[in-house]
Amino acid sequence: MSDTTLALGPVQLELRHLPAPADAPPDRSPLVFLHEGLGSVAVWRAWPATLCTATGRAGWVISRQGYGRSSPIQDVRGPARTLPDGQRAGRLSPDYMHHEALQVLPRVLARIEVHAPVLIGHSDGATIALIHAAHHRVAACVVLAPHVMVEDISVRSIAEARQAYLTQGLRERLARYHDDVDGAFWQWNDVWLSPEFRAFDIRAEVRGIRDPLLAIQGLQDLYGTLAQVDDLAAAVPAARLLTLAGCGHVPHKEQPEAVNAAIADFLAPVR
Repeated sequence: MSDTTLALGPVQLELRHLPAPADAPPDRSPLVFLHEGLGSVAVWRAWPATLCTATGRAGWVISRQGYGRSSPIQDVRGPARTLPDGQRAGRLSPDYMHHEALQVLPRVLARIEVHAPVLIGHSDGATIALIHAAHHRVAACVVLAPHVMVEDISVRSIAEARQAYLTQGLRERLARYHDDVDGAFWQWNDVWLSPEFRAFDIRAEVRGIRDPLLAIQGLQDLYGTLAQVDDLAAAVPAARLLTLAGCGHVPHKEQPEAVNAAIADFLAPVR
């Protein structure tokens, strides 16, 4: 395992490389991990390494701008704008996941010389993976607790997270993972609770996915219902689904053995 940073113009992104197991076939596409709305390299903890071992693949784990040890976003609660050096500043706009999927991620993949990744995305990261796979070829795509549209349950839970951040110690718990904890929290929370974001919907867009797709959903997820993966399967009939009873929003932490086994089986024929 090696930790480094990757420069995209003036932005520095936190990056972790996980080597493939010593006995792994040399030609397997690496896993690229895309984190959730409050995630980072460190928030994944040890799971990426265990999945690399289970699947016999190398891995890359990335913190998006504003998260973990990556460069902050300036003035995340101010008006959205572009700075003279090309960076985004201010509040995220409702297309922020499209920006990550179609503008940032292709640049990252080119810099790390990964041309056919296996995308592993959780929550916001799952949505980013789906958008990318709808427009670019990938070796495969695995999404955990994806959002293909906005549900009332998501908005309620994100509003509760705001209260927890302000009064119930969530800020202190997150601060160990993010250099700019307020920036990390508010960029996510503000856009999800904005009226404009209620129209976010990629169910038509994901019909463009042509590569293998596995979607995993916990049945007790407080941030999304089974409708998320059911609608995804309706749009991508070849998709494989795994639903987990007794599981909430973080399947890879709540039921890692079942998740790893399912992903390893799914990826077995994928080079």
